[in-house]
Amino acid sequence: MSQTKYIFVTGGVTSSLGKGIIAASLAKLLQARGYRTTIQKLDPYINVDPGTLNPYEHGECYVTDDGAETDLDLGHYERFLNVRTSQANNVTTGRIYQSVIEKERRGEFLGKTVQVVPHITNEIKHRIQLLGKSGDYDIVITEIGGTVGDIESLPYIEAVRQLLWELGDDNGIVIHLTLVPYLSAAGELKTKPTQHSVKTLMESGIKADILVCRTEHEISDDIKKKLALFCNVKREAVIQSIDASTIYDVPILMQQEGLDTVTLKRLALPDTVEPDLGTWKDFLRKHKNPQNEVTVGLIGKYVELQDSYKSILEAFIHAGAVNEVRVNVKSIHSEYLTKSNFESKLTGLDGILVAPGFGERGIEGKVKAVQYAREKGIPFLGICLGMQMAVIEYSRNVLGLADANSTEMEENTSDPVINLMEEQKTITNKGGTMRLGAWDCHLVENSLVSKAYDNQLDITERHRHRYEFNNDYKEQLEAAGLIASGINKETGLVEIVEIASHPWFIGVQYHPEYKSTVANPHPLFVGFVKAALRHKKE
Repeated sequence: MSQTKYIFVTGGVTSSLGKGIIAASLAKLLQARGYRTTIQKLDPYINVDPGTLNPYEHGECYVTDDGAETDLDLGHYERFLNVRTSQANNVTTGRIYQSVIEKERRGEFLGKTVQVVPHITNEIKHRIQLLGKSGDYDIVITEIGGTVGDIESLPYIEAVRQLLWELGDDNGIVIHLTLVPYLSAAGELKTKPTQHSVKTLMESGIKADILVCRTEHEISDDIKKKLALFCNVKREAVIQSIDASTIYDVPILMQQEGLDTVTLKRLALPDTVEPDLGTWKDFLRKHKNPQNEVTVGLIGKYVELQDSYKSILEAFIHAGAVNEVRVNVKSIHSEYLTKSNFESKLTGLDGILVAPGFGERGIEGKVKAVQYAREKGIPFLGICLGMQMAVIEYSRNVLGLADANSTEMEENTSDPVINLMEEQKTITNKGGTMRLGAWDCHLVENSLVSKAYDNQLDITERHRHRYEFNNDYKEQLEAAGLIASGINKETGLVEIVEIASHPWFIGVQYHPEYKSTVANPHPLFVGFVKAALRHKKE
Protein backbone atom coordinates (compact mmCIF):
# COMPACT_ATOMS: atom_id res chain seq x y z
CA MET A 1 0.00 0.00 0.00
CA SER A 2 1.61 3.26 -1.03
CA GLN A 3 -0.75 5.99 0.18
CA THR A 4 -1.41 6.05 3.94
CA LYS A 5 -5.13 6.35 4.66
CA TYR A 6 -6.47 8.67 7.37
CA ILE A 7 -9.52 8.28 9.58
CA PHE A 8 -10.65 11.22 11.72
CA VAL A 9 -12.85 10.59 14.75
CA THR A 10 -14.87 13.57 16.00
CA GLY A 11 -17.46 13.81 18.76
CA GLY A 12 -20.67 15.75 19.13
CA VAL A 13 -23.56 16.48 21.53
CA THR A 14 -21.56 15.79 24.72
CA SER A 15 -18.04 14.91 25.82
CA SER A 16 -17.03 11.52 27.31
CA LEU A 17 -18.90 9.48 24.70
CA GLY A 18 -15.93 7.14 24.34
CA LYS A 19 -14.21 8.35 21.15
CA GLY A 20 -11.00 6.74 22.41
CA ILE A 21 -12.64 3.33 22.83
CA ILE A 22 -14.33 3.52 19.40
CA ALA A 23 -11.04 4.59 17.77
CA ALA A 24 -9.16 1.77 19.56
CA SER A 25 -11.85 -0.79 18.66
CA LEU A 26 -11.82 0.13 14.98
CA ALA A 27 -8.02 0.06 14.98
CA LYS A 28 -8.14 -3.40 16.56
CA LEU A 29 -10.47 -4.69 13.83
CA LEU A 30 -8.33 -3.21 11.04
CA GLN A 31 -5.18 -4.58 12.65
CA ALA A 32 -6.82 -8.02 12.96
CA ARG A 33 -7.31 -7.93 9.18
CA GLY A 34 -3.60 -7.34 8.66
CA TYR A 35 -3.53 -3.55 8.24
CA ARG A 36 -0.70 -1.74 10.08
CA THR A 37 -2.69 0.72 12.16
CA THR A 38 -1.92 3.42 14.71
CA ILE A 39 -3.96 6.05 16.57
CA GLN A 40 -3.16 9.58 17.65
CA LYS A 41 -5.02 12.01 19.90
CA LEU A 42 -5.29 15.75 19.30
CA ASP A 43 -6.14 17.55 22.53
CA PRO A 44 -7.59 21.06 22.39
CA TYR A 45 -6.29 22.30 25.75
CA ILE A 46 -3.44 24.80 26.04
CA ASN A 47 -1.32 22.78 28.48
CA VAL A 48 1.74 21.55 26.56
CA ASP A 49 1.02 18.08 27.96
CA PRO A 50 -1.19 16.66 30.74
CA GLY A 51 1.87 16.21 33.00
CA THR A 52 1.02 19.22 35.16
CA LEU A 53 -2.72 18.52 35.30
CA ASN A 54 -4.39 17.30 38.49
CA PRO A 55 -5.70 13.70 38.06
CA TYR A 56 -9.14 14.99 39.12
CA GLU A 57 -9.14 17.26 36.05
CA HIS A 58 -8.07 14.83 33.39
CA GLY A 59 -7.62 11.36 34.85
CA GLU A 60 -4.20 9.75 34.90
CA CYS A 61 -1.24 10.96 32.89
CA TYR A 62 -0.03 8.13 30.63
CA VAL A 63 3.70 7.85 29.85
CA THR A 64 5.17 6.39 26.64
CA ASP A 65 8.53 4.64 26.12
CA ASP A 66 10.07 7.84 24.76
CA GLY A 67 9.09 9.76 27.89
CA ALA A 68 6.08 11.69 26.59
CA GLU A 69 3.47 12.59 29.22
CA THR A 70 0.23 12.02 27.34
CA ASP A 71 -3.54 11.67 27.51
CA LEU A 72 -4.95 8.50 29.10
CA ASP A 73 -6.55 7.54 25.76
CA LEU A 74 -3.08 6.49 24.57
CA GLY A 75 -3.29 3.82 27.26
CA HIS A 76 -6.40 2.41 25.56
CA TYR A 77 -4.61 2.47 22.19
CA GLU A 78 -1.69 0.44 23.55
CA ARG A 79 -3.85 -1.96 25.56
CA PHE A 80 -6.03 -2.74 22.53
CA LEU A 81 -3.37 -2.79 19.78
CA ASN A 82 -0.34 -4.02 21.73
CA VAL A 83 1.66 -1.46 19.69
CA ARG A 84 3.84 1.13 21.42
CA THR A 85 2.88 4.80 21.07
CA SER A 86 5.19 7.82 21.25
CA GLN A 87 5.34 11.63 21.47
CA ALA A 88 3.91 11.77 17.92
CA ASN A 89 0.67 10.08 19.07
CA ASN A 90 -0.47 12.94 21.32
CA VAL A 91 -0.61 16.57 20.22
CA THR A 92 -2.01 19.46 22.26
CA THR A 93 -2.94 23.02 21.34
CA GLY A 94 -0.22 24.14 23.75
CA ARG A 95 2.42 22.21 21.81
CA ILE A 96 1.12 23.48 18.44
CA TYR A 97 1.19 27.14 19.51
CA GLN A 98 4.53 26.73 21.27
CA SER A 99 6.04 25.34 18.07
CA VAL A 100 4.59 28.09 15.84
CA ILE A 101 5.64 30.86 18.25
CA GLU A 102 9.18 29.45 18.44
CA LYS A 103 9.35 29.44 14.62
CA GLU A 104 8.13 33.04 14.55
CA ARG A 105 10.83 34.06 17.07
CA ARG A 106 13.49 32.32 14.97
CA GLY A 107 12.34 34.37 11.99
CA GLU A 108 10.94 31.55 9.89
CA PHE A 109 7.87 33.61 8.89
CA LEU A 110 9.75 36.89 8.30
CA GLY A 111 7.51 39.49 6.74
CA LYS A 112 4.37 37.40 7.30
CA THR A 113 1.53 38.01 9.72
CA VAL A 114 1.29 34.78 11.73
CA GLN A 115 -2.35 33.62 11.88
CA VAL A 116 -4.51 30.68 12.89
CA VAL A 117 -5.05 29.97 9.19
CA PRO A 118 -2.65 29.05 7.62
CA HIS A 119 0.12 28.85 10.26
CA ILE A 120 -1.60 27.01 13.13
CA THR A 121 -3.58 24.78 10.76
CA ASN A 122 -0.42 23.94 8.77
CA GLU A 123 1.33 22.91 11.98
CA ILE A 124 -1.65 20.69 12.89
CA LYS A 125 -1.63 19.09 9.43
CA HIS A 126 2.12 18.50 9.73
CA ARG A 127 1.64 16.75 13.12
CA ILE A 128 -1.25 14.63 11.84
CA GLN A 129 0.89 13.35 8.95
CA LEU A 130 4.07 12.62 10.93
CA LEU A 131 3.02 9.02 11.64
CA GLY A 132 1.62 8.50 8.14
CA LYS A 133 4.83 9.66 6.48
CA SER A 134 6.99 7.37 8.64
CA GLY A 135 6.18 4.48 6.31
CA ASP A 136 5.28 2.28 9.29
CA TYR A 137 1.50 2.42 8.92
CA ASP A 138 -1.18 1.74 6.33
CA ILE A 139 -3.89 3.53 8.33
CA VAL A 140 -3.66 6.40 10.84
CA ILE A 141 -6.68 7.06 13.04
CA THR A 142 -6.77 10.57 14.50
CA GLU A 143 -9.07 11.24 17.43
CA ILE A 144 -9.95 14.89 17.93
CA GLY A 145 -10.61 15.75 21.57
CA GLY A 146 -13.48 17.92 22.74
CA THR A 147 -16.89 18.37 21.14
CA VAL A 148 -17.67 19.77 17.69
CA GLY A 149 -18.70 23.41 18.07
CA ASP A 150 -16.25 24.12 20.90
CA ILE A 151 -14.18 27.25 20.26
CA GLU A 152 -10.95 25.41 21.04
CA SER A 153 -11.43 22.60 18.53
CA LEU A 154 -12.17 24.89 15.56
CA PRO A 155 -8.54 25.03 14.29
CA TYR A 156 -8.39 21.21 14.36
CA ILE A 157 -11.65 20.87 12.43
CA GLU A 158 -10.41 23.39 9.84
CA ALA A 159 -7.09 21.51 9.53
CA VAL A 160 -9.02 18.27 8.95
CA ARG A 161 -11.18 19.98 6.29
CA GLN A 162 -8.08 21.14 4.43
CA LEU A 163 -6.35 17.78 4.79
CA LEU A 164 -9.34 15.83 3.44
CA TRP A 165 -9.31 18.13 0.40
CA GLU A 166 -5.54 17.70 -0.07
CA LEU A 167 -5.53 13.92 0.38
CA GLY A 168 -8.15 13.41 -2.34
CA ASP A 169 -10.97 10.87 -2.65
CA ASP A 170 -10.82 7.59 -0.75
CA ASN A 171 -7.76 8.62 1.30
CA GLY A 172 -9.46 10.22 4.30
CA ILE A 173 -12.82 9.82 6.05
CA VAL A 174 -14.60 11.26 9.09
CA ILE A 175 -16.34 9.14 11.71
CA HIS A 176 -18.63 11.26 13.87
CA LEU A 177 -19.59 9.95 17.30
CA THR A 178 -22.83 11.34 18.75
CA LEU A 179 -25.38 10.65 21.44
CA VAL A 180 -28.89 9.38 20.75
CA PRO A 181 -30.60 10.09 24.09
CA TYR A 182 -33.64 8.24 25.42
CA LEU A 183 -36.43 10.40 26.83
CA SER A 184 -38.24 8.26 29.38
CA ALA A 185 -41.25 10.63 29.57
CA ALA A 186 -41.86 10.18 25.83
CA GLY A 187 -40.55 6.60 25.87
CA GLU A 188 -38.46 7.13 22.74
CA LEU A 189 -34.98 7.75 21.38
CA LYS A 190 -34.35 11.25 20.00
CA THR A 191 -32.33 11.93 16.83
CA LYS A 192 -32.40 15.74 16.91
CA PRO A 193 -29.15 16.20 18.94
CA THR A 194 -27.31 14.07 16.36
CA GLN A 195 -28.83 16.04 13.47
CA HIS A 196 -27.71 19.31 15.07
CA SER A 197 -24.24 17.95 15.71
CA VAL A 198 -23.80 16.82 12.10
CA LYS A 199 -25.10 20.21 10.94
CA THR A 200 -22.50 21.97 13.13
CA LEU A 201 -19.79 19.81 11.55
CA MET A 202 -21.08 20.68 8.05
CA GLU A 203 -20.96 24.39 8.87
CA SER A 204 -17.21 23.89 9.22
CA GLY A 205 -17.09 22.29 5.78
CA ILE A 206 -16.86 18.65 6.88
CA LYS A 207 -19.33 15.94 5.97
CA ALA A 208 -19.46 12.89 8.25
CA ASP A 209 -18.90 9.64 6.34
CA ILE A 210 -19.89 7.32 9.20
CA LEU A 211 -22.09 8.00 12.23
CA VAL A 212 -21.46 6.06 15.42
CA CYS A 213 -24.45 6.54 17.71
CA ARG A 214 -23.94 6.05 21.45
CA THR A 215 -27.11 4.80 23.09
CA GLU A 216 -28.50 3.01 26.13
CA HIS A 217 -31.32 1.40 24.09
CA GLU A 218 -31.34 -0.52 20.80
CA ILE A 219 -31.69 1.81 17.80
CA SER A 220 -34.43 0.54 15.50
CA ASP A 221 -34.06 0.25 11.75
CA ASP A 222 -36.49 3.12 11.26
CA ILE A 223 -34.35 5.44 13.40
CA LYS A 224 -31.22 4.38 11.49
CA LYS A 225 -32.96 5.21 8.21
CA LYS A 226 -34.08 8.58 9.58
CA LEU A 227 -30.53 9.39 10.76
CA ALA A 228 -29.08 8.34 7.40
CA LEU A 229 -31.54 10.55 5.50
CA PHE A 230 -31.27 13.65 7.68
CA CYS A 231 -27.52 13.40 8.29
CA ASN A 232 -26.72 12.64 4.66
CA VAL A 233 -24.89 9.35 5.21
CA LYS A 234 -25.38 5.87 3.74
CA ARG A 235 -27.76 3.60 5.68
CA GLU A 236 -24.98 1.04 6.40
CA ALA A 237 -22.84 3.89 7.74
CA VAL A 238 -25.15 4.44 10.73
CA ILE A 239 -23.55 2.34 13.47
CA GLN A 240 -25.11 1.65 16.84
CA SER A 241 -22.76 1.74 19.85
CA ILE A 242 -24.78 0.47 22.80
CA ASP A 243 -23.53 0.43 26.40
CA ALA A 244 -21.38 -2.68 26.95
CA SER A 245 -20.58 -4.60 30.13
CA THR A 246 -16.85 -4.09 29.47
CA ILE A 247 -14.92 -1.86 27.06
CA TYR A 248 -13.27 -5.02 25.70
CA ASP A 249 -16.65 -6.05 24.19
CA VAL A 250 -16.68 -2.97 21.96
CA PRO A 251 -14.48 -4.34 19.10
CA ILE A 252 -16.79 -7.38 18.85
CA LEU A 253 -19.91 -5.16 18.90
CA MET A 254 -18.40 -2.85 16.26
CA GLN A 255 -17.63 -5.88 14.05
CA GLN A 256 -21.23 -7.06 14.38
CA GLU A 257 -22.40 -3.58 13.33
CA GLY A 258 -20.02 -3.63 10.35
CA LEU A 259 -17.93 -0.59 11.30
CA ASP A 260 -14.72 -2.10 9.86
CA THR A 261 -16.46 -3.21 6.64
CA VAL A 262 -17.99 0.18 5.90
CA THR A 263 -14.68 1.92 6.80
CA LEU A 264 -12.69 -0.22 4.32
CA LYS A 265 -15.33 0.42 1.66
CA ARG A 266 -15.13 4.20 2.18
CA LEU A 267 -11.32 4.05 1.97
CA ALA A 268 -11.42 1.81 -1.15
CA LEU A 269 -9.37 -0.86 0.61
CA PRO A 270 -9.68 -4.63 0.07
CA ASP A 271 -12.11 -6.32 2.48
CA THR A 272 -11.06 -9.90 1.80
CA VAL A 273 -9.55 -11.07 5.11
CA GLU A 274 -11.75 -11.98 8.07
CA PRO A 275 -10.44 -10.34 11.28
CA ASP A 276 -8.40 -12.75 13.39
CA LEU A 277 -9.75 -12.13 16.89
CA GLY A 278 -8.94 -15.52 18.45
CA THR A 279 -6.68 -14.20 21.23
CA TRP A 280 -9.10 -11.36 21.96
CA LYS A 281 -12.11 -13.67 22.27
CA ASP A 282 -10.10 -16.06 24.43
CA PHE A 283 -9.26 -13.17 26.78
CA LEU A 284 -12.93 -12.10 26.90
CA ARG A 285 -14.09 -15.65 27.69
CA LYS A 286 -11.66 -15.92 30.64
CA HIS A 287 -12.49 -12.40 31.82
CA LYS A 288 -16.22 -13.16 31.87
CA ASN A 289 -16.02 -16.66 33.37
CA PRO A 290 -13.64 -16.47 36.33
CA GLN A 291 -13.05 -19.63 38.41
CA ASN A 292 -12.16 -17.65 41.56
CA GLU A 293 -12.25 -14.13 42.93
CA VAL A 294 -9.98 -11.99 45.11
CA THR A 295 -10.35 -8.58 46.72
CA VAL A 296 -7.45 -6.19 46.39
CA GLY A 297 -7.21 -2.88 48.25
CA LEU A 298 -6.10 0.06 46.07
CA ILE A 299 -4.69 2.61 48.51
CA GLY A 300 -4.54 6.00 46.83
CA LYS A 301 -5.41 9.64 47.26
CA TYR A 302 -7.36 10.26 44.05
CA VAL A 303 -9.71 7.29 44.44
CA GLU A 304 -12.90 9.35 43.96
CA LEU A 305 -12.16 9.47 40.22
CA GLN A 306 -11.74 6.01 38.63
CA ASP A 307 -9.78 7.48 35.71
CA SER A 308 -6.99 8.57 38.07
CA TYR A 309 -5.79 4.96 38.21
CA LYS A 310 -7.09 3.84 34.80
CA SER A 311 -4.03 1.80 33.77
CA ILE A 312 -3.85 0.02 37.14
CA LEU A 313 -7.53 -0.99 36.98
CA GLU A 314 -7.08 -2.26 33.40
CA ALA A 315 -3.88 -4.15 34.35
CA PHE A 316 -5.92 -6.00 36.99
CA ILE A 317 -8.45 -7.00 34.31
CA HIS A 318 -5.65 -8.38 32.07
CA ALA A 319 -3.91 -10.19 34.96
CA GLY A 320 -7.23 -11.46 36.31
CA ALA A 321 -8.15 -13.04 32.97
CA VAL A 322 -4.81 -14.91 32.73
CA ASN A 323 -5.33 -16.30 36.24
CA GLU A 324 -9.07 -16.85 35.56
CA VAL A 325 -9.76 -14.73 38.64
CA ARG A 326 -12.17 -11.84 39.11
CA VAL A 327 -10.21 -9.07 40.81
CA ASN A 328 -12.51 -6.92 42.93
CA VAL A 329 -10.69 -3.65 43.50
CA LYS A 330 -11.66 -1.91 46.72
CA SER A 331 -10.63 1.76 46.56
CA ILE A 332 -9.43 3.08 49.91
CA HIS A 333 -8.65 6.77 50.38
CA SER A 334 -5.27 7.01 52.12
CA GLU A 335 -6.16 10.39 53.67
CA TYR A 336 -8.81 8.68 55.79
CA LEU A 337 -6.61 5.77 56.95
CA THR A 338 -5.60 6.53 60.54
CA LYS A 339 -3.90 4.81 63.46
CA SER A 340 -7.28 4.06 64.98
CA ASN A 341 -9.12 2.70 61.92
CA PHE A 342 -6.58 1.18 59.53
CA GLU A 343 -6.99 -2.40 60.81
CA SER A 344 -10.76 -2.36 60.35
CA LYS A 345 -10.49 -0.75 56.89
CA LEU A 346 -7.84 -3.17 55.61
CA THR A 347 -9.15 -6.38 57.10
CA GLY A 348 -10.33 -9.07 54.68
CA LEU A 349 -8.15 -7.97 51.77
CA ASP A 350 -6.29 -10.63 49.75
CA GLY A 351 -3.74 -8.14 48.44
CA ILE A 352 -2.74 -4.50 48.99
CA LEU A 353 -1.55 -2.14 46.24
CA VAL A 354 -0.23 1.26 47.31
CA ALA A 355 -0.70 3.56 44.34
CA PRO A 356 1.47 6.28 42.77
CA GLY A 357 0.92 9.97 43.47
CA PHE A 358 2.57 13.27 44.36
CA GLY A 359 2.66 15.52 47.41
CA GLU A 360 2.26 14.94 51.13
CA ARG A 361 -1.53 14.57 51.38
CA GLY A 362 -2.57 11.09 52.53
CA ILE A 363 1.00 9.86 53.00
CA GLU A 364 0.73 8.53 56.56
CA GLY A 365 -2.26 6.41 55.52
CA LYS A 366 -0.14 4.81 52.81
CA VAL A 367 2.63 4.06 55.34
CA LYS A 368 0.04 2.39 57.61
CA ALA A 369 -1.21 0.25 54.71
CA VAL A 370 2.35 -0.91 53.94
CA GLN A 371 2.93 -1.78 57.61
CA TYR A 372 -0.31 -3.80 57.72
CA ALA A 373 0.60 -5.76 54.56
CA ARG A 374 4.13 -6.43 55.83
CA GLU A 375 3.16 -7.53 59.34
CA LYS A 376 0.14 -9.63 58.31
CA GLY A 377 1.91 -11.36 55.40
CA ILE A 378 -0.57 -9.99 52.83
CA PRO A 379 0.72 -9.83 49.20
CA PHE A 380 1.89 -6.25 48.57
CA LEU A 381 2.69 -4.25 45.44
CA GLY A 382 3.96 -0.68 45.80
CA ILE A 383 4.12 1.42 42.65
CA CYS A 384 6.34 4.54 42.44
CA LEU A 385 5.28 6.53 45.53
CA GLY A 386 3.99 3.19 46.91
CA MET A 387 7.53 1.77 46.72
CA GLN A 388 8.90 4.88 48.46
CA MET A 389 6.33 4.44 51.24
CA ALA A 390 7.53 0.84 51.70
CA VAL A 391 11.10 2.11 52.16
CA ILE A 392 9.93 4.75 54.67
CA GLU A 393 7.81 2.25 56.60
CA TYR A 394 10.65 -0.27 56.83
CA SER A 395 13.14 2.41 57.88
CA ARG A 396 10.84 3.62 60.65
CA ASN A 397 9.46 0.36 62.00
CA VAL A 398 12.27 -2.13 61.38
CA LEU A 399 15.44 0.00 61.38
CA GLY A 400 14.04 2.24 64.13
CA LEU A 401 14.67 5.52 62.27
CA ALA A 402 11.57 7.22 63.65
CA ASP A 403 12.08 10.35 61.55
CA ALA A 404 12.65 8.53 58.22
CA ASN A 405 10.85 10.30 55.37
CA SER A 406 11.07 11.59 51.82
CA THR A 407 12.36 15.13 51.29
CA GLU A 408 9.24 15.60 49.15
CA MET A 409 7.12 15.41 52.32
CA GLU A 410 9.58 16.68 54.94
CA GLU A 411 12.37 18.84 53.56
CA ASN A 412 14.45 18.79 56.74
CA THR A 413 14.03 15.16 57.79
CA SER A 414 17.09 13.81 59.63
CA ASP A 415 16.79 10.51 57.71
CA PRO A 416 15.96 11.27 54.06
CA VAL A 417 15.63 7.64 52.89
CA ILE A 418 13.94 9.02 49.75
CA ASN A 419 15.68 12.03 48.25
CA LEU A 420 15.97 14.22 45.15
CA MET A 421 18.59 13.23 42.56
CA GLU A 422 21.37 15.81 42.24
CA GLU A 423 20.29 16.82 38.72
CA GLN A 424 16.71 17.42 39.91
CA LYS A 425 17.72 19.86 42.65
CA THR A 426 18.26 22.84 40.36
CA ILE A 427 15.01 22.41 38.38
CA THR A 428 12.42 25.18 38.67
CA ASN A 429 10.12 24.19 35.76
CA LYS A 430 7.69 21.45 36.74
CA GLY A 431 6.58 20.34 33.25
CA GLY A 432 8.33 17.39 31.61
CA THR A 433 11.36 17.48 33.92
CA MET A 434 10.95 14.23 35.86
CA ARG A 435 12.67 10.90 35.20
CA LEU A 436 10.37 9.89 32.36
CA GLY A 437 9.95 7.03 29.89
CA ALA A 438 11.72 3.70 29.49
CA TRP A 439 14.76 2.94 31.68
CA ASP A 440 16.70 -0.30 31.98
CA CYS A 441 16.74 -2.34 35.15
CA HIS A 442 18.89 -5.33 36.13
CA LEU A 443 17.28 -7.89 38.44
CA VAL A 444 19.00 -9.92 41.15
CA GLU A 445 19.04 -13.61 40.26
CA ASN A 446 16.55 -15.86 42.09
CA SER A 447 14.84 -12.84 43.64
CA LEU A 448 11.07 -12.73 44.06
CA VAL A 449 10.87 -10.15 41.29
CA SER A 450 13.02 -12.09 38.80
CA LYS A 451 10.71 -15.09 39.32
CA ALA A 452 7.72 -12.84 38.57
CA TYR A 453 9.45 -11.84 35.32
CA ASP A 454 9.91 -15.50 34.41
CA ASN A 455 13.61 -15.47 35.40
CA GLN A 456 14.44 -12.60 33.03
CA LEU A 457 17.29 -10.52 34.46
CA ASP A 458 17.19 -7.44 32.24
CA ILE A 459 13.96 -5.50 31.86
CA THR A 460 12.89 -2.07 30.62
CA GLU A 461 10.09 -0.19 32.36
CA ARG A 462 8.49 3.27 32.22
CA HIS A 463 9.05 5.95 34.84
CA ARG A 464 7.42 9.15 35.99
CA HIS A 465 8.91 10.53 39.20
CA ARG A 466 11.34 13.02 40.67
CA TYR A 467 12.43 11.48 43.99
CA GLU A 468 14.65 8.39 44.38
CA PHE A 469 15.75 5.74 46.87
CA ASN A 470 18.68 7.20 48.84
CA ASN A 471 21.64 4.83 48.37
CA ASP A 472 23.22 6.04 51.65
CA TYR A 473 20.71 3.78 53.44
CA LYS A 474 20.99 0.78 51.13
CA GLU A 475 23.43 -1.23 53.25
CA GLN A 476 21.46 -0.71 56.47
CA LEU A 477 18.14 -1.63 54.85
CA GLU A 478 19.52 -4.72 53.12
CA ALA A 479 21.11 -5.92 56.36
CA ALA A 480 17.67 -5.61 57.98
CA GLY A 481 15.96 -7.63 55.22
CA LEU A 482 14.68 -5.08 52.67
CA ILE A 483 16.54 -6.18 49.54
CA ALA A 484 17.28 -3.91 46.56
CA SER A 485 16.49 -6.52 43.90
CA GLY A 486 16.46 -4.27 40.82
CA ILE A 487 19.07 -1.63 39.94
CA ASN A 488 19.65 0.69 37.01
CA LYS A 489 23.27 -0.17 36.19
CA GLU A 490 24.00 3.17 34.51
CA THR A 491 22.92 5.39 37.42
CA GLY A 492 23.18 2.91 40.31
CA LEU A 493 19.63 3.91 41.28
CA VAL A 494 17.48 1.35 43.12
CA GLU A 495 14.41 0.45 41.05
CA ILE A 496 12.94 -2.44 43.08
CA VAL A 497 12.79 -3.45 46.74
CA GLU A 498 11.45 -6.70 48.17
CA ILE A 499 11.28 -8.68 51.42
CA ALA A 500 12.54 -12.22 50.87
CA SER A 501 10.96 -13.56 54.08
CA HIS A 502 7.47 -12.29 53.09
CA PRO A 503 5.04 -14.37 50.94
CA TRP A 504 4.98 -11.64 48.21
CA PHE A 505 6.22 -8.09 48.92
CA ILE A 506 7.53 -6.00 46.03
CA GLY A 507 7.90 -2.24 45.60
CA VAL A 508 8.86 -0.80 42.21
CA GLN A 509 9.97 2.74 41.38
CA TYR A 510 8.52 2.49 37.86
CA HIS A 511 4.94 2.12 36.56
CA PRO A 512 4.34 -1.48 35.41
CA GLU A 513 0.68 -0.69 34.67
CA TYR A 514 1.63 1.40 31.62
CA LYS A 515 2.90 -1.65 29.74
CA SER A 516 0.07 -4.10 30.48
CA THR A 517 -2.00 -5.02 27.40
CA VAL A 518 -4.69 -7.58 26.54
CA ALA A 519 -2.14 -9.63 24.57
CA ASN A 520 0.69 -9.15 27.13
CA PRO A 521 -0.58 -8.76 30.70
CA HIS A 522 2.16 -7.33 32.92
CA PRO A 523 4.09 -10.08 34.79
CA LEU A 524 4.07 -8.13 38.10
CA PHE A 525 0.27 -7.85 38.08
CA VAL A 526 -0.05 -11.50 37.03
CA GLY A 527 2.24 -12.53 39.91
CA PHE A 528 0.48 -10.24 42.38
CA VAL A 529 -2.99 -11.62 41.52
CA LYS A 530 -1.65 -15.18 41.76
CA ALA A 531 -0.19 -14.40 45.21
CA ALA A 532 -3.48 -12.81 46.33
CA LEU A 533 -5.36 -15.97 45.30
CA ARG A 534 -2.85 -18.16 47.15
CA HIS A 535 -3.22 -15.96 50.26
CA LYS A 536 -7.01 -16.22 50.09
CA LYS A 537 -6.93 -20.01 49.83
CA GLU A 538 -4.49 -20.33 52.74
